[in-house]
Amino acid sequence: MSLQLLSSRLKQTFGYDEFRPLQREIMEASLEGRDAVAILPTGAGKSLCYQLPALVREGLTVVVSPLIALMKDQVDQLEASGVAATFINSSLDGDEARRRLNGINAGEYQLLYVAPERLMLSDFLARLKDWNIAALAVDEAHCISEWGHDFRPEYRRLKEVRQVIPHIPVLALTATATERVREDIVKQLELRDPTVFLASFNRPNLKYQVIAKSGAAAQVCNFANARPEDSGIVYCQSRKATETLAATLRGQGFSAVAYHAGLDQAERAKNQDAFLRDEAKIVCATVAFGMGINKPNVRYVIHADLPKNIEGYYQETGRAGRDGLPADCLLLFSRGDVTKYLKFLEEIPDEQARNIAHRQLDQMTHFAENDACRRVSLMGYFGEIWTEENCGGCDHCLHPREKWDATIDVQKLLSCVLRIRQAGGFSVGLNHVSEVLTGGQSEKIQRWKHDQLTTHGIGKDQPRPYWVDLGRQLLRAGLLAASEDKFPTVAVSQRGIDVLKKREAVMLTRALNTPKVKTVRTGDIPCDPNLFEQLRVLRKELADARNVPPYVVFSDVTLRHFSRDYPQDNAALLCIPGVGEKKLDDYGKAFLGIIHEWLAENPRQDFAPLELVAAPPPRPAGITIGTAAITLELFKSGQSVAEIAKSRGFAESTIETHLGQAIENGTQLAPRGLYTDEEAEQMKAALEGYDEIALKPVFEQLEGRISYGKLRLYRAVSSQQGC
Repeated sequence: MSLQLLSSRLKQTFGYDEFRPLQREIMEASLEGRDAVAILPTGAGKSLCYQLPALVREGLTVVVSPLIALMKDQVDQLEASGVAATFINSSLDGDEARRRLNGINAGEYQLLYVAPERLMLSDFLARLKDWNIAALAVDEAHCISEWGHDFRPEYRRLKEVRQVIPHIPVLALTATATERVREDIVKQLELRDPTVFLASFNRPNLKYQVIAKSGAAAQVCNFANARPEDSGIVYCQSRKATETLAATLRGQGFSAVAYHAGLDQAERAKNQDAFLRDEAKIVCATVAFGMGINKPNVRYVIHADLPKNIEGYYQETGRAGRDGLPADCLLLFSRGDVTKYLKFLEEIPDEQARNIAHRQLDQMTHFAENDACRRVSLMGYFGEIWTEENCGGCDHCLHPREKWDATIDVQKLLSCVLRIRQAGGFSVGLNHVSEVLTGGQSEKIQRWKHDQLTTHGIGKDQPRPYWVDLGRQLLRAGLLAASEDKFPTVAVSQRGIDVLKKREAVMLTRALNTPKVKTVRTGDIPCDPNLFEQLRVLRKELADARNVPPYVVFSDVTLRHFSRDYPQDNAALLCIPGVGEKKLDDYGKAFLGIIHEWLAENPRQDFAPLELVAAPPPRPAGITIGTAAITLELFKSGQSVAEIAKSRGFAESTIETHLGQAIENGTQLAPRGLYTDEEAEQMKAALEGYDEIALKPVFEQLEGRISYGKLRLYRAVSSQQGC
């Protein structure tokens, strides 16, 4: 099995000429028989990492998928590309389920999608022994971790699959995972010396914007009205809010549906299908909607209410722009939402869970109120550093908020906090501080004699919310420090004391306002708009005839290329991204017919060369552990494999794999100390005449005496030296 075979099947089946960042490396690791964890952002092509290897290896690849809708969507797309795939779940009647099981027994399928609950049934586990299982892929793997945002207890049992079929490689995939969640995935799945692939969390085609909430329904309507032909998702926290907002949008002439867990299954399925098939442009939904939804042409995601954590926000905004074209992410922020959620959190009985939820809400609130680049904040949460001065795709970088000299008011607030502490020997919260500053006469103020402080009433010129907001800015700036109590209090930090003593000037950023939201379309694919609309109509007709969503036929990206390149024959169609051989056979004639008719009556338009937003590369060296580049630099500095493994907390075989990747990518590296002369002789003999990707047969031939990492290293060095 060769790399050329992977590349040819990529083009033949899926219609693409190149792999996206890390896809090839992940596929190679799996085909070598290695366990792996792949953290790739939404839209980076995670599914292909197990789908394409399934086409070039013998046997069945089992894919654990959390949602019925996701399974059907994936299988529909695979079948449209000519791939033998199926799913088994509760949506099938008994006869259909038996038919598919018989097909699996007969070896008719290359991919099987199944939910963890179904997979872990004793009779289903027993069937695995009779099937030729070649690999296990665990999609949405963050669900396995209690530290993640979509924890599903049934995922915890997946490690039992290894007891039934112990020798298969396991690939865990997710779009969102902090370092703690990644460690939990490895632990809970009992992965064996896994290679961790960690891509950049940056989504360059997404524009992030936060504005103050001021009549959410009107704000959503205005936003949607500016882009009437675009598909969008609006997230709300309550079921009632989804239905109310969907009704409001329909009243304004939009095709909108609601989606939440309280709807009966038939209505949920109907509304979801209407959105996927472009019959409803907008879906107003709770977080019950979206995981695994593969609709590529969602052009915007609006959060009408504050998300409860950054991981959820990142995952939900990631459902926009999966096709790589520009998309907008709008968050409507209100402190009222924060107050409401804090009340809900107090009802959580488990103290640890309550503390985690508090911390997550604080992080989300900080993201919304902070005046830093949104990408810096988002990527920093996942441990990645954004080094550019201006991301060019968030509200703060595109339209920085006004700075103002807050020195006098900062001195008033810090002095008030100090006076309160000095008077009573205890600290209070920001709300109480604001009452003192504005001259309040509450029972507490009088009981604690805070009305006798020199700072009582010195801030009457501003309302209480102003002082509370200023206090939160000083917390973010490090001039105040907050306790971690159930009801947090504030104290002046050493930095704040220094500012007071030295009378330093303090420049702060104005609070969020409610500007008109504009669309910035950078990185789009210019095309003949009228032809594009004609092709969309044809796509919808073909999709309806096959009872699949339109994007299963072709994506908007493919239609845009049709509408700028005007392909005239099958050969030209095959040059378009997303056109594989099966889709050419099924749909090529119909689309060529429309294009020929169009050109017979309309002039051909010319377009400048494309300058698309590039896909984010893997993490560059120095940004994160998990990159081969760091290992390479340490090795070049003279450290041994054992020393690097110890310092980085990896197994030696993982370090060997990193070095092997570097050599395969063209780095000239002398194999000093990587293996002994005796090991080299053994590997040379075992690899003689062997040119397959998978190293498992060689590993087994050597009875496990030499690690996968050394085998890969030796092969890479030998290839580089022309041996």
